[in-house]
Amino acid sequence: MEEDNPGHVKYQLSKLLKVSLDTVAPELNLEPLVTICPAKFPGDYQYNNAMSAWKLIKDTRPEFRSSNAVGQAIKDNVPASEMIESCTIAGAGFSIQKMLTKGIEIWAPKLQVTAAVVDFSSPNIAKEMHVGNLRSIIIGDTLARMLEFSNVKVLRRNHVGDWGTQFGMLIEYLFDEFPNWEDLGEQAIGDLQAFYKSSKQRFDGDPVFKERAQKAVVLLQGGEDKYRKAWTKICEISRREFNQVYQRLAVDVEEKGESFYNLYIYEVLTSLSNQGYRLNEEKADWIIYVTDVGQSLHFDMFFSAAKRAGWLPAGENLYPKTSHVGFGLVLGDDGKRFRTRNSEVVRLVDLLDEAKTRSKAALVDRGKATEWTAEELEQTAEAVGYGAVKYADLKNNRLTNYTFNFDQMLSDKGNTAVYLLYAHARICSIIRKSGKDIEELKKTGIIVLDHADERVLGLHLLQFAEIVEDACTNLLPNTLCEYLYNLSENFTRFYTQLPGMVVGSAEETSRLLLSEATAVVMRKCFSLGITPVYKI
Repeated sequence: MEEDNPGHVKYQLSKLLKVSLDTVAPELNLEPLVTICPAKFPGDYQYNNAMSAWKLIKDTRPEFRSSNAVGQAIKDNVPASEMIESCTIAGAGFSIQKMLTKGIEIWAPKLQVTAAVVDFSSPNIAKEMHVGNLRSIIIGDTLARMLEFSNVKVLRRNHVGDWGTQFGMLIEYLFDEFPNWEDLGEQAIGDLQAFYKSSKQRFDGDPVFKERAQKAVVLLQGGEDKYRKAWTKICEISRREFNQVYQRLAVDVEEKGESFYNLYIYEVLTSLSNQGYRLNEEKADWIIYVTDVGQSLHFDMFFSAAKRAGWLPAGENLYPKTSHVGFGLVLGDDGKRFRTRNSEVVRLVDLLDEAKTRSKAALVDRGKATEWTAEELEQTAEAVGYGAVKYADLKNNRLTNYTFNFDQMLSDKGNTAVYLLYAHARICSIIRKSGKDIEELKKTGIIVLDHADERVLGLHLLQFAEIVEDACTNLLPNTLCEYLYNLSENFTRFYTQLPGMVVGSAEETSRLLLSEATAVVMRKCFSLGITPVYKI
């Protein structure tokens, strides 16, 4: 048996480290993770519990301010043994090296939830998406992406407004204006936004029509075939328009609108089964609703009712739980709600296309139209333009209002997506120009953090997992944006202030690997919804 075999080195080391671990953090009762060191690292065996142990005790043991402090305590408490000649703590370079070889997924935080519903976007059918819909889409998608990276199963839900009085109004107007609408198809409806305005004008000004529209709602909800077909056609047209926005923003969301819950209405009235559906059928630990702050009171009352009904536990930090992710307004330069010059709300598709157009014009001004293929120019313009709009929203605390300004968000200076995307492209260029195979360097090279700027950058990289955890726990994407911007700044200092720079220096291999690690982490931060660019 293993315990009778003194030659079983791994087992003997595990016993010694178990004593130390139980001394340092007896409340954890962890089993030591001992493995053989890779050939390129000094040492024979390595112990891998320090980081995971620190994550579990950092909130209750303030004396341990980092995983390094936990590692030092474990080292100091290892019993004396003839088996151990020396014991050292692997520095930040080792952990970064491990990430490069194993993949950034090993830095994913471990959250308390396994499944979450993120309810976001939720536009109204028959109305075009406008700038007021922007924040829910961007923030909701980013929260879903952060949770997915943290190995949470995320159900992305789009609770569209596809039911209610307005559909009786739209359907009756369709029947009045185009009795043969089924033969005309979409031509009967034409511009859906204009169609909605005309029907609303009729609804507000014609009492007889209003009464018929209200009766039409009853027929629709009762399943009357004629009304269902008209409703289905209106919804189809709307969805196609919505998808133009989702495709531009690379957002994936599953529609479960108001009509989906029609079958649950009777049960909701008796036992709140609408809320119970998501807890009992979708098996979610956490239900997150992304809407403007103006709906905060509604959600407070809603959550309180769910607790009184027994659908949710009474405690604040118990699971399953619900959260309302509120956000502020998008303002124009005048400090008022962002609108066009004639006071119309800004169509979201037009706004995104304008961002891409401006981005493309800036690239053309820099001579990229002659250097790149048409496809490269188009893809980069999209990545930078759409990314600029997203990041301008995400970098702000979601609870605050922010001013929408194309010139600011498309600037290549300061805390903007353009600056960050260019910074990432520069790192990729440094690695390319070195002429070295970075994948081979990952296998053979070692990261050494001897210079002060190297250590600052390395330690910042190691904070990634805890930053993602904080951003997920507090539902604040701006935390990750701030980390990303500071990472870029730290890399700039590292690259510009080191003697000998990177390529051609005696430390070239180590510094190229540190550059690659920075690019990898930046790309994972970009995966909150921004497409990285590799040359600029």
